[in-house]
Amino acid sequence: MQQNSTTIYSSVERHEAEPVNSAKVRKPLYEKRKKIFPKRAEGRFRQFKWLVMLITLGIYYLTPWIRWDRGPHAPDQAVLVDLAGRRFYFFFIEIWPQEFFFVAGLLVMAGFGLFLVTSAVGRAWCGYACPQTVWVDLFLVVERAIEGDRNARIKLDTGPWTLAKVWKRVSKHAIWLVIAVATGGAWIFYFADAPTLLVNFATLRAPPVAYITVAILTATTYIFGGLMREQVCTYMCPWPRIQAAMLDESSLVVTYNDWRGEPRTRHAKKAIAAGESVGDCVDCNACVVVCPMGIDIRDGQQMECITCALCIDACDNVMDKIGKERGLIAYATLSDYSANMALATAGGTAAVDPKRVRDGNGRFDDKVRHFNWRIIFRPRTMLYFGIWSLAGFALLFALLSRDRLDLNVIHDRNPQFVVESDGSIRNGYGVKLLNMIPEPRVITVSIEGMPGATMKISGHDDVGGRSVDVPVDPDKVTALRVFVTLPKSRIAEAAEGFQIIAEDRQGHERDVYSANFNTPGAR
Repeated sequence: MQQNSTTIYSSVERHEAEPVNSAKVRKPLYEKRKKIFPKRAEGRFRQFKWLVMLITLGIYYLTPWIRWDRGPHAPDQAVLVDLAGRRFYFFFIEIWPQEFFFVAGLLVMAGFGLFLVTSAVGRAWCGYACPQTVWVDLFLVVERAIEGDRNARIKLDTGPWTLAKVWKRVSKHAIWLVIAVATGGAWIFYFADAPTLLVNFATLRAPPVAYITVAILTATTYIFGGLMREQVCTYMCPWPRIQAAMLDESSLVVTYNDWRGEPRTRHAKKAIAAGESVGDCVDCNACVVVCPMGIDIRDGQQMECITCALCIDACDNVMDKIGKERGLIAYATLSDYSANMALATAGGTAAVDPKRVRDGNGRFDDKVRHFNWRIIFRPRTMLYFGIWSLAGFALLFALLSRDRLDLNVIHDRNPQFVVESDGSIRNGYGVKLLNMIPEPRVITVSIEGMPGATMKISGHDDVGGRSVDVPVDPDKVTALRVFVTLPKSRIAEAAEGFQIIAEDRQGHERDVYSANFNTPGAR
């Protein structure tokens, strides 16, 4: 048994690592940064991060190249912010400037979605989907591929400047710059037809703002993702300072369960032989060397922790080697942690003793609280989810029920009316028909009310009537001059007012404007 124990514990690799961003050793802001060389982790959370990185980068880089047929009168780029035409296209959805409330609604959904995720699983956004995290991960892939894993990178960094070192550094930074340029380039493709802009950009015929935008985003991506890395999260991002308000005692956060890990020792065999209490932590620092933020999760919850869970993977691998249960570092709630800590410390009256949380067979006691997925469905998260869903359904309803025909009418101010030679009164109106679909159509403009009135539209009809068919261009505003005339004998009808109606009789869309008719002596 003693030999087996020696073999098991000797299989655990010991890492000499300093948590340079730990709260215990954190230096002033203006002190020179200590580089972090995170070791590559292996495990289910690392695999999940690979998947998220692949999906998010794929969406960002490939989306501008997706085509979507909207007909001959609209762009065929699936996602396009058309600043010149003042449109936002998203597949089958087209948003006009006056429909900006849809964008505001999406921002509300994004906000409550972030509250929901943070309340349920802590800073999962920071650890998996934040652009800073994704691009740092991508830059680290390049760095490891060229310079090697942690020990090789440390040795290279502290070693002399040889030809091999220069070549590796130049290669790494060159690839980083290519990624940064691609990042800036992908962004501008969202604001113009991507294939056309690419050709114009390469032949130096693109607008100056395109080159300026790419230059700025290239610099920020290269500096933030390649050079500053964890400093962006620690010193520049406000979310670490805000997210504490979103957490409660039932929020899942990455936690070192010292109620089973302490007292930690690198010499468990000797401690057990001496009759000492020994926790599951073998003090191998595996959790420290994989942390991209340079902290030690065993110091407790820290502002710098982005809950990427790589320390969980590292620790689980160690637990597998020494034959212990996984979960020494795990996602846990404060309420479960406090209950287990009270059990391990006899209600806080003694030091941590792992024997108090295990039975005679070495298994966890029945009183030990473990993660239960039902904790996610609690009133707070359900409230956030309800608000998020309500906003989503409201936007969906507004989107599906909106009209694609809009009528805007302005009464002439000078003159407000004209008295014709036969005594009839004429009022003029500026009418704008907004066709919000990418197809031409015919809109019937008519008037209701004031039965004796007739209407003329300049350039469309020389004979007075009650309605006129007006062809309108796709995705454009058609301006009209409308004149409504009321005979002298029917002046009394002016007090009732009338309605100007725009109607697409084929598409069954209709918009109505209630108008006034001014006459001499009227107030």
